[in-house]
Amino acid sequence: MEKLKYPLGKFSNPESVSTEEIKGYIQTIEDFPDKLIHAVFGLFDEQLDTQYRPDGWTIRQVVHHLADSHLNSYVRFKWALTEDNPTIKAYDEVLWAELEDASSAPVKVSLKLLEALHSRWAMTLKNMSLKDFQRKFIHPETKKEISLDTNLASYAWHCNHHLAHIVNLKQQKGW
Repeated sequence: MEKLKYPLGKFSNPESVSTEEIKGYIQTIEDFPDKLIHAVFGLFDEQLDTQYRPDGWTIRQVVHHLADSHLNSYVRFKWALTEDNPTIKAYDEVLWAELEDASSAPVKVSLKLLEALHSRWAMTLKNMSLKDFQRKFIHPETKKEISLDTNLASYAWHCNHHLAHIVNLKQQKGW
């Protein structure tokens, strides 16, 4: 069950992030929408409404979750770049995934959003200095400061983590 939940393993906060790693993470952010579109291309509603693991989200919910989560992360980057150690707004991703727009809307809506969002996000990331990546925000639940380079690493992992859920399910089902 752990392998189904975390096909790439759990995210581990890096102690430091190199310039080369930052470039790789940015590339992951930039390339992700195309990879996701390719992963869900041609899936029927019944397939999109299949859970990737028992008690897990459906592929449809995963796609909409990615749009919700990445939109929140992009805004967190903007806050941290324009304010000193802002406390971000947390949200309940489980409850968001249960809302109608995440549980039944066509995935193309979130795929289009992710394309535009990741284009803007990658542009922002490419224009950040190394000093900018050291800027931080505060998470209200943990009270921890999170640097933008660590958050970038987390979201590059997040892209690949959920992409693996979809790809693995398709392989398992022979789709």
